[in-house]
Amino acid sequence: MMAKRAASVSFNLLRFMKPRNAAAPLARSFSTPAVVVGQSPSSSSVWNPMHFTRPEGTPEGFKLRAAPAVSSLPTADQSKSVEVFLETWEAGSAEPPHAHPGDDMTVVVEGHMRIQFFKPDGAEGKLVPDGIPVDLVAGQTGLIEANRIHDAKYITECKLVYVHNSAFGFEEKTV
Repeated sequence: MMAKRAASVSFNLLRFMKPRNAAAPLARSFSTPAVVVGQSPSSSSVWNPMHFTRPEGTPEGFKLRAAPAVSSLPTADQSKSVEVFLETWEAGSAEPPHAHPGDDMTVVVEGHMRIQFFKPDGAEGKLVPDGIPVDLVAGQTGLIEANRIHDAKYITECKLVYVHNSAFGFEEKTV
């Protein structure tokens, strides 16, 4: 039987909402007890590469493990559900500017990623950066408001838990 021990782990919860006269996203830190079961995330079978696939049309360096889609549930149950994915990203891979129809939350299990927010500017609606890039590292969680335009760059190899508050959607935006 593996040894179990309790530890206090500090997590940063970063909430990326549209700023209301604020220059930077709100940030909040808290501690919570954690149970260590004697196994790192890297060695857990949850992250076994054989369970991950690269869906057609997704960026290079991306692989996914997911439960059945919310859209496969009866209509009455879809609004009560969330979609949860386990994602792996290769170092140096990236997602183009995009938005999701619902709020999303990304927990960084391992690695370092960078998010840049964008806003439309001028009559043509050309995308321009909205604030400075935000870095997330292992132990941090980012919450992004529905329809907020952002990209993501994976500085190192990343393992993420991604939660979307409704059926997942991805709409690429043009810079």
